[in-house]
Amino acid sequence: MRAYKGAIDDGADGFECDVRTTKDGQLILWHDADMKRIAGYSGRIAEMDYMQIRRHYPEAILLDELLELTRDNKKELAIETKHPVPTGSLVEKKVMDLIAQEKVGVGITIMSFSWLAIENIRKIDSMQATVALLGDHLTTLMRRFTSAQYLGPSVGLLRAKPELILEHRKLFVWTVDDADDMRFCSDNGVEVLITNNPSFARKVLGYH
Repeated sequence: MRAYKGAIDDGADGFECDVRTTKDGQLILWHDADMKRIAGYSGRIAEMDYMQIRRHYPEAILLDELLELTRDNKKELAIETKHPVPTGSLVEKKVMDLIAQEKVGVGITIMSFSWLAIENIRKIDSMQATVALLGDHLTTLMRRFTSAQYLGPSVGLLRAKPELILEHRKLFVWTVDDADDMRFCSDNGVEVLITNNPSFARKVLGYH
C-alpha cells in the first residue's frame, strides 16, 4: 500500500498490480508463485491462506483494498492475472465478480500472458478491456488469435518489433524506466507506459 500511495504522490495516472488466489480464495496482490524472493520463505501462494501469507509478509494486501484506493483517488487500474496456477480460470472469475460488486467507476483493464485467461474474461464480459501481454515467445500466435483490444509488449520487444506500433492497437508497454525508452514510447504513440518511477517519467516526458 505504501508503494501505491507513493505512486499517487509521484503523479501516476494509474496503478498496475499482479493478482493470484490464495488457498482460502482471497485475491492477493503478488507477482511470484511463491514467497521466496520477497519474504525469504518458500511457501507457495496458492497453498497458503491469506493470514499465513501476512504472517510472513505483513504488508501483503488484497485487491479490494487497492480498488478502494483506486476509486477514492480516481486512478485507472491495470490488473494482471498470473498463470499458470492450480485453480485455472478461477482468478479471472473472482476478479470480474469483485469489479462488478465494487462498481469502482474508473477505467479498469485486465491483462495476462495467458491466451485462455483473456478469452475467459471476454466470455464473462465482452465489454471488459483486456491486454494480451507479449512474452519473448509465441508473440505472433498471441497477436493473431487473441480477442484482446490491446497489446502489452515489453519495451525491449517493442524496439525489436516496431511493426507492433503499426497494428493500430493501443499499447501497454512495460517496464519503462530508462529515459531513452520513455521518449521512444512517446515518439511512437504508446498510450500506456508502465514504469517503476512515475515522477521521473513525468519529468522526462514534460508532464505538468
